[in-house]
This record gives sequence, C-alpha cells and structure tokens, in this order.
Amino acid sequence: MADERVQRRLAAILAADVVGYSRLMGDDEEGTLASLTGHLEELIEPCLAEHRGRLVKTTGDGLLAEFASAVDAVRCAVAVQGGMRARNEAVDGDRPILFRIGVNLGDVIVRDGDVFGDGVNIAARLETLAEPSRIVVSGKGYDEVHGKVDVDFDDLGLQQVKNIAAPVAAFGIRADAGDPVTATPPISDRPSIAVLAFDNMSGDTEQEYFSDGIADDIITDISKISGLFVIARNSSFAYKGQAVGVTRIARELGVKYVLEGSVRKAANRVRITAQLIDGATGGHLWAERYDRVLEDIFAIQDEINRSIIDALKIELELDERTRLGGRQAASIEAYDFALRARGLLLDSKREPNAEAMGLYEKSIALDPNFITAYEELAIVLYVQYTNGWVEDGEAVLERGLQMASRAVELDPTNPRGYRALAIGLTWKHDLDGAIEQIGKAVALAPNFAEALGTQGYVLSFASRPDEAAASLQRMMRLDPQHPHIYLYFLAHAYFVGGAYEDAVPLLQRRIRLQPETDVSRVLLASCFGHLGRLEDAREQWCEVLRISPEFSVEHRAKVLPYKNPADWERFVGGLRKADIPIT
Repeated sequence: MADERVQRRLAAILAADVVGYSRLMGDDEEGTLASLTGHLEELIEPCLAEHRGRLVKTTGDGLLAEFASAVDAVRCAVAVQGGMRARNEAVDGDRPILFRIGVNLGDVIVRDGDVFGDGVNIAARLETLAEPSRIVVSGKGYDEVHGKVDVDFDDLGLQQVKNIAAPVAAFGIRADAGDPVTATPPISDRPSIAVLAFDNMSGDTEQEYFSDGIADDIITDISKISGLFVIARNSSFAYKGQAVGVTRIARELGVKYVLEGSVRKAANRVRITAQLIDGATGGHLWAERYDRVLEDIFAIQDEINRSIIDALKIELELDERTRLGGRQAASIEAYDFALRARGLLLDSKREPNAEAMGLYEKSIALDPNFITAYEELAIVLYVQYTNGWVEDGEAVLERGLQMASRAVELDPTNPRGYRALAIGLTWKHDLDGAIEQIGKAVALAPNFAEALGTQGYVLSFASRPDEAAASLQRMMRLDPQHPHIYLYFLAHAYFVGGAYEDAVPLLQRRIRLQPETDVSRVLLASCFGHLGRLEDAREQWCEVLRISPEFSVEHRAKVLPYKNPADWERFVGGLRKADIPIT
C-alpha cells in the first residue's frame, strides 16, 4: 500500500544559498548567523508570504521554498534580491551577505512536508550557475513566466548539471530594478557621466573609426579629473546602434549625466555636435555645434572637455587642467592612422593586430613625438608576445617596453604610458616596477578603468589579493559591462587569498560566456580540488585537454609572474588534490 504521506505534484522550487558561507562563518560565526537570521525573519519570510510561497527548510547556508506558481516564485526571488541590496547598503562593513537563487518548475515528491526529486535537484543546480546576487531560471520556468514578469532574461543555453542526465535550459535574469548587482549601480557622490559613441554622420561606414575615436579621446581626457566619475568606453559604447533612451542608459550605468554627439567628416572639414543631458529628466544642460577645419579637431575636443567641466561645476585640482588633452599630433594624418589602428584592436585576432602595428608605425613615422601611437603600439606588441604570434617573443616584449618608455618620456603626465610600461614589466616578472608604474597611472587618472584592472592583475601576482580585488571591483564599477576576462582576474585574486568559494561562481560565469577558455577551467579545477570537489575538478581538467590538448602546467609555471612561490604552489596544490597530472 502506498505511503499516504507521500504526494507528487507540479511545483515551482526556489533554491538559494549564501556566497562564501564557509569564509563568512570562519571570519565571524556569531555575526554571520545573526545576520542570516535577521534576513530570514525580516525579509525572506515576509516575501514568501506575500508571494504565496512555503518555506520548506533552511540548510545552514541556504534555503528551499515551494510555490504553486512559477510566476510567484520568480517575483519572490526578484523581491528578495532587491531587498538584500537595500539591507546590505544599510549595514556598515565590507562582508555583505549575498544570495544566489535558482528557480525551477517541475514534478516533485512531497513527504512529511519536505520535497524531493529532479524538480528540486535542478533548482539547486541552477542556483550554483547564478552569480552572486543573481537569479537563474530553468527553461520550464522561463516558458511559464516569460512575458508575465517585468524582467529581462539572458539565454544561457543548455547546461549540463551534476547528477541530471539531460542538459537543462537555463535563463539568467538580466538587469532590472530588483536585481542588485548590475541593474541599478549606486550613483557616485561625485558628478558622474557616460560618454556615448558619437554618431557617424559622414555617410560612409568606413569613417566609423573616426567618430568612435573622438568620443574615446574625450573619455580619456575627462577620466583624469578626480572630481568626476566617468564610465569606461567599453560600457558606454555598448549602446552603440541601439534605440535606447538616455534616461535608461543613465539608470543602467548608474550615472547622473550622459554626453552624446555626432561627427561629420568631409575632405578637410569636420562638424561635431555635442550635448550634455541630465540622466534623470532627459533635459539638456548644454549643447554646442563645432564647424571647423579638420586640423582644429584637438581644439574642439578641449572645448568640449571644458564645457563639461563648467556645466557640472567641477573644481579642478591645480595640476588637472594642465593634464587635460596632451594627445595632439603634429599631423592630422598621424592621428588618423592611430584611430584606424585603435579600431582594429577591438578584434583580438592575429591579422588585425598585425595591421594595427603597421598603422601605428606609419603614425610614428609622420610624427615621432605623437604619444598615443607609442603607448598603443606597446599594447599591440604585448598581445603578440602573450599569444606567441612571433618567433622572438623576448625581442618583441623588449620593443614594447621601449615604446611604453618613450610615451612616458614624451609626457610624464600621461597615464596610458605608465599602464603600458606596467604591463611590460609584469611580463618581465618585475612586479615591484610594475606596481610602481601602474600606481602612477591610477593616481594621474582615477577613472581610468583599464589601469585599475591592470593594477588588480599585477597585485594578485604580487601576493596582495585584498588590494587586487579592491582595484578590480573599482574597475568593474567604472565598466559595468566589462570584458569577461576580468571575471577571471577577480577570481584569481580571490584564489590567491584562499577564497575558493568566492572564485568558483566567477569562473563558472566566465566559462559560460567563453566555453573554450582553458585558463579559467584550470583555475576552477584547482578551486574544486581545494574545496574537496574532486570529481568536478577532474571534469574541468578533461575539458581543458579537449580544448587545448597540449596544455602544459609546466609551461605556465615559466610564464606566470608569481612573486611568492607559495601562490604557485597553491595553484598546483589544488590540482594535486584531485590527482590531476601537472607534468
């Protein structure tokens, strides 16, 4: 006779866990438990009641809840994450409690009030795919809630999750008011601005590089102003070609103001329009049109910079006004070659890199004192070195350092030259020198996101993980839509500090975004080894060998510039724990 206490039913399951629970407990056991209890009683249980959910159980580092409706489950998850953001912002301290949430719609077994079966297991596995403070929903749940809940989704594709035979379709909830990580970043106390890609009005798509370059150089200049908060090009240019309102852009990037404009270049004339817009109201604070000869392009950029400063009533430091600009070339043709080359660098393949190098060399030949060409050519050479695209890598690295040194020599107030120099010194394993140079870059341009990212990467190799993580987190705020390689960099900083649980979700996200990454999978395998997840570690290693059959840990030991041998031993130690061969 069947057990009358056992039932089967269709249910929406919400599974949540605390990111870095073991670390939090190790740091402050009583405080962590008190915080969790407060969040449960004051936020989560009221959210469950409001959305007709039932708390099935708590699990120390998480909880399980059941809903009759997937719509209710997703709305509850969004409310919890939004509520957690507000609670974390209201509490002093640098160790907020962050949840990851998975939601699934499926058949479950109910016995004595508890729930079991694949419907529950899939929700729990989806939770592990979520980034801190984010929500992942199964395909079945998505089919039920799409169009009924006011959130946007990213299709994460089919995911092979542990102990579930068939791949599971997964959807991440995208930026929304209830999503605390990337949806509505907190606005800086300083005046904050995003400079959008200027529209190319020349009637020739081949001129796109020029309009992009004008806006990019404005970002470079105003990033030097300590009284401003400036979003990086990578994030502000992400809206290029999209019909997105300025107020939405301001909200998503967490800024008060937006600069937009257009460029029309014809023969030896250029017409540039620019307008500074209030991100909350959409109203214009300032607008101007410049119709000049092409040789006046640098003067126009300087005038736009001054207009922004005046409109926002920025108080410049004594040396900041003299550091604005400084990019001028004696030849407009030299500047044009550099802008063409910069556009090619967005494609990280070998052929565009080689073409960019040729253009920078032409730029330098036309104007041997043009700083931009030197600093950006150095980056091109480093890319060739790190990718192994040249026979004599050491000679290419040395030339890159020479180009960076020349940029600094030509203008000691130029932050990009110091960053280029720091990157080269890092690959020369001179971490003390690299830290000194990248420190100068950050001091000269507090909003220079790429410099902060480089600083974080260098500091992690120098066995200073807390400082590294802080630099990378600052960088990610300036560049909310940052390249996903920075997920690896931040995970590496956590790894060096022994925070393996914090590194894992970052690496998993990077792998979702770039499945063919070998370096992220190797680091993830080492994390799993340290966490005792030996089967998971071996699975990642198998994927590494599938992607890169010749992958060599021994080669990486020679290339990676770890200052402290114990950090490298930490890396290989995690692999050894999983019996992964490292020779």
